[in-house]
Amino acid sequence: MVTLPDESALDFALARRLLERGVECVRINCAHGDRDTWERMLANLRRAEELTGRSVRVLMDLAGPKLRTGPLEPGPRVLKLKPQRDALGSVVRPARVWVSAVEARVPPAAPADGEVGIPAALLAKVAVLDQLELTDARGASRAWTAVAIAEGGVWFESSATTYCVPGCKLRLSRDGRPLGDGVLGPIEALPGELLLQRGDTLLLTRELSPGRDARRDAAGALLEPARIGCTLPEVFEDVRVGESVWFDDGRIGGVIRGVNERHLELEVTQAGPRGARLGADKGINLPESRLRLPALTAKDLQDLEFIAEHADMVALSFVHEAADVHLLGGQLERLGHGELGIVLKIETRRAFEQLPSLLLAAMRSPRDGVMIARGDLAVEVGWERLAEVQEEILWICEAAHIPVIWATQVLESLAKTGRPSRAEITDAAMSERAECVMLNKGPQIDAAVEVLDDILRRMQGHQRKKSAMLRPLRIAALFEG
Repeated sequence: MVTLPDESALDFALARRLLERGVECVRINCAHGDRDTWERMLANLRRAEELTGRSVRVLMDLAGPKLRTGPLEPGPRVLKLKPQRDALGSVVRPARVWVSAVEARVPPAAPADGEVGIPAALLAKVAVLDQLELTDARGASRAWTAVAIAEGGVWFESSATTYCVPGCKLRLSRDGRPLGDGVLGPIEALPGELLLQRGDTLLLTRELSPGRDARRDAAGALLEPARIGCTLPEVFEDVRVGESVWFDDGRIGGVIRGVNERHLELEVTQAGPRGARLGADKGINLPESRLRLPALTAKDLQDLEFIAEHADMVALSFVHEAADVHLLGGQLERLGHGELGIVLKIETRRAFEQLPSLLLAAMRSPRDGVMIARGDLAVEVGWERLAEVQEEILWICEAAHIPVIWATQVLESLAKTGRPSRAEITDAAMSERAECVMLNKGPQIDAAVEVLDDILRRMQGHQRKKSAMLRPLRIAALFEG
């Protein structure tokens, strides 16, 4: 199984390559995109089926109740341009800057290290090899060299790190002669972030007004702790003092020290040695809290109508109890698609603890399965327990004759960079015990599919589900006499 990214919605070539490499199932996450996007993805898949003569099944995820951090106040309006240097500090590639008219900004046609705007009258005077001189935010004098004139703008290169801010004074010169002056146009603000250290206090608020970093006086004394909103404030009714909270896939951990009508007061207990940065729209996990969240949101019910008409399977996110599965089954019956396959995403501690009852509920469906969503599950049960928990899920599902999808970060480095880690290869080999393996999007997804296929073909003679096959080893043949 391969997760299709939103940006591939118009990419028929990707759909074709996946089918040619033997992919039998694709996943579309309804947390992203809209119906038009999904329809284009599905159209590409159907065209690819016709061309290749292969069939593919479609799994669509319901987004579920997403518990995430709220917005933050924007960061500073600064653009850092940094050339690439070798180990000795010599520039091996200057920073490429796309400069267009501030009155009518034009996006670059090729990748750029940064984009800025200058007055159109000044831009019209630029010729190749001209210098754009400025003083950056640190007071450092910098000179960029024009290297190419293109439609809508000019490409400049900089061999020195530059911190650009709006209003920087500019001078265009040619062979040392000034051609005109101006100022740098608006620059987009950096995304807001909170810098959190162990021992810090963080307020998780009901309101979704933009959060902000801690405020301190000139001596460094705390005036007001950092704060950030929560997208599902109803969970405040279900949490208790002493329970743990995790952010951003477990990168930051904390403990609830106080609960009131306006916010939760958290003590940061887990962060990097130099602290950790928390941004907006990052996941929040409450593994010790018994949350009473709806199994299906209003958006899920709307999306389910589309899924029932176009997909082969629907994945139920953040399932907690058997009633959640019964609710989904009832909605599918109401839509006249009770035959649709149901996949339970096991991604919380509570789902793992309720797994037997969840499976019994799912068995009422003519087709069912389980996805071990190991990213959220690792945060919920603890990284040190993940290996044990996924083994238990495999055992229980095998006993129940329910197929399993092995998901999250399989060959992720390979899919993203083209080079796998040794641990990833071992993990992929272990996935042979499941019926389906999910690969996530990445520019090298084709290579990841080929490597996974090779690994699974080699492993299928050694392992079937949880049983070792004890096949003859090739190395033994070298010593046959």
